Amino acid sequence: MEEKVMTQNPLKKRRKMNRHVNWTLTAVMAVLAIFFIMIPLYITVVTSLKAPSDMNNLLALPHKMRWANFSDAWQMTDFPIKFRNTAFITFVTIVFTLPLHSAIAYAIVRNREHSKFFTGIYYYFLSAMFIPFNVVMLPLVSQVSRWHMDNVFGITVLYIVFGIPMNIFLYAGFIKKIPLALEESAVMDGATPFQVFYKVIFPMLMPMHATVAILSFIWTWNDFLMPLVLLSDPNQQTLQLSQYVFQGQFSTQYNLAFASYMLVLIPVLIIYVIFQKWIIAGVTDGAVK
Repeated sequence: MEEKVMTQNPLKKRRKMNRHVNWTLTAVMAVLAIFFIMIPLYITVVTSLKAPSDMNNLLALPHKMRWANFSDAWQMTDFPIKFRNTAFITFVTIVFTLPLHSAIAYAIVRNREHSKFFTGIYYYFLSAMFIPFNVVMLPLVSQVSRWHMDNVFGITVLYIVFGIPMNIFLYAGFIKKIPLALEESAVMDGATPFQVFYKVIFPMLMPMHATVAILSFIWTWNDFLMPLVLLSDPNQQTLQLSQYVFQGQFSTQYNLAFASYMLVLIPVLIIYVIFQKWIIAGVTDGAVK
């Protein structure tokens, strides 16, 4: 009995240590979250409901809710057309990203041990993660114009290509944890390498598929710089570029601009709130070697 008591006490102590909460750090993080997240969000919501006469005090509540800001912003930004372009780019990017990038990552992971070529390809993709878009922006604009890719279809292809480095990193970390025995048993049953991937490995990557899809959605939906430098036709522009309409030479219609920001932000918030656990879990699994 004494031995059992002695063995249980250390376990209880460890559990108590694990349950200990650093309230000071928690309070600091809460304050930072309120300052950097909640306050900007509050300003965005409040400003989007203000009349032009209420714009003197940024933090004050509006004297009267002006819901017409949203309808005015809808018309001024030509929201349906811009929404269609943005939704098309985002949807097509995700549809092609999941099978292509996962297949590339699978080929690299399974051949790295006995091929220096695939090892070099892997580090080549990883190195691209550290190159800012500003570095390749001007050459890219020139090349895209020569190839007549300065449209919705061309920029969709670029999103698929530019997403390869980060997605390869995520997929590779997840694929490493899948045992080879599953693939060997499928080969023994007569499956080809193509069948092994798309019938055995691809379904097992569903958590990572969800993470990559969500991150790709947030990136393509919110991106501003690439459409700015590549899309010149107003009918081809995205929602992010439509925000320019509120910027005048001498003044800016902040209430309408913030109402437009809310219209663009709502889909992203809904997707993130619903699937946030997939984002955190997938990034964590992909980062583990």
